[in-house]
Amino acid sequence: MNDVYEKTYQYYLSQFGSLNLASLETKLGVHLEKEDVIVPLFKRPYRVSAGGVTDPSGKRPALYISIILFKYLYMCPDIHPKQRQWASFRDLKDAGPLTTYFANDIERPIAGHFSGKPGDLENAAKQLGGYPADLESAYDLAIRFDALPRVPVLLLFNDADDEFPSQSALLF
Repeated sequence: MNDVYEKTYQYYLSQFGSLNLASLETKLGVHLEKEDVIVPLFKRPYRVSAGGVTDPSGKRPALYISIILFKYLYMCPDIHPKQRQWASFRDLKDAGPLTTYFANDIERPIAGHFSGKPGDLENAAKQLGGYPADLESAYDLAIRFDALPRVPVLLLFNDADDEFPSQSALLF
């Protein structure tokens, strides 16, 4: 699998020169430093350039982080969506085949691990830069993350009770 990620990384790196960096700064709200794009991912600033992706310590991050950052930059929309509604993973374009994986690998493990420990989930979320969501909900916890500039993520969590197991959902 690493070989696939490495090839994808190299491909995206070769395409970096085609990006209009000034438009990315305006459209995405990222920061430019000469020919580098500074992209905060969960409040950690990563540097993306023709030379590669580096983390705040100057090292190359895990390949999946680099791929996320490249895709974020390359998929920059020409216009901002007018809708301001939260969407589930299954509502995202081309996510259909991956919805089961997302539920099994992301949402269910969060619910299972933090069942009976909503305070631990709240503390873990704060360590990742999460903060209380400004919305009324019937959930035990509603925590917002600024995953990337202009890409918020909402974590909803209900702890287990006598009738239902714990549940979590991530919205974008």
